[in-house]
Amino acid sequence: MIRSPIITVMTDAVMKASRSLKRDFGELEALQVSLKGPGDFVSAADRKAENILREALEKARPGYGFVLEEGGVVAGSDTTHRWHVDPLDGTTNFLHGIPHFALSVGLERQGQVVAGVIYDPIKDEMFVAEKGSGAYLNNRRIRVAARRELASAVIATGIPHLGKSGHPAFIRELAAVTVRTAGVRRMGAAALDLAYVAAGRYDGYWERGLSSWDIAAGIVLLREAGGFIADADGGDNPLETGSVVCGNEVIQRELAGLLRAARA
Repeated sequence: MIRSPIITVMTDAVMKASRSLKRDFGELEALQVSLKGPGDFVSAADRKAENILREALEKARPGYGFVLEEGGVVAGSDTTHRWHVDPLDGTTNFLHGIPHFALSVGLERQGQVVAGVIYDPIKDEMFVAEKGSGAYLNNRRIRVAARRELASAVIATGIPHLGKSGHPAFIRELAAVTVRTAGVRRMGAAALDLAYVAAGRYDGYWERGLSSWDIAAGIVLLREAGGFIADADGGDNPLETGSVVCGNEVIQRELAGLLRAARA
């Protein structure tokens, strides 16, 4: 696996925060839960993990800025670097006792994501990537799947929940993709969806309405695994728009075409 100084900083921070999450996952009844918005819950565990991550990253790289799910944008003295941090991707899964969630940290340098770590503490799966160094799951190099036919492809997505817009358009997209593929999966953790495409478990993935902390780490992971990722509406900056469609070169192109036709 990559052993660079920056990846070491990121993995150490993620492992430290994950221990807190695992303890709280085993004590679901004791969690203090507050309502952040319709269908979007944030827990005391979420905030605690974010604080641990921020403290560890600040200690290692004091001048870097942050884009935090709970804490918002924090400017740093080093304006060329900032962390995109999701301390608990898959909060709804977590709060319902579903063991599918992750911590995600991406490092942006001068507008480009150059390193990413996604860690699933329940399965003990650490996905890491650094620009130019490849993508890894634990100690194994990973690549996107080689399937080139949509008919044999399994595609992941995210369904807009209560309080989000775009339900009718999503239903049209889902119908278009369902009839052309081997199956569609909705697991509820965008960072892991991207990691699973990078590892060849899913052949493609699309979703809209995401935030930079959901996808920053996954973007570099996917690209270093040989994948292609773009804005689901045809743009080339998913980090900025929060809209993604990805896969290998052929599946990404075909999936993007299906989505465009469904919205026409």
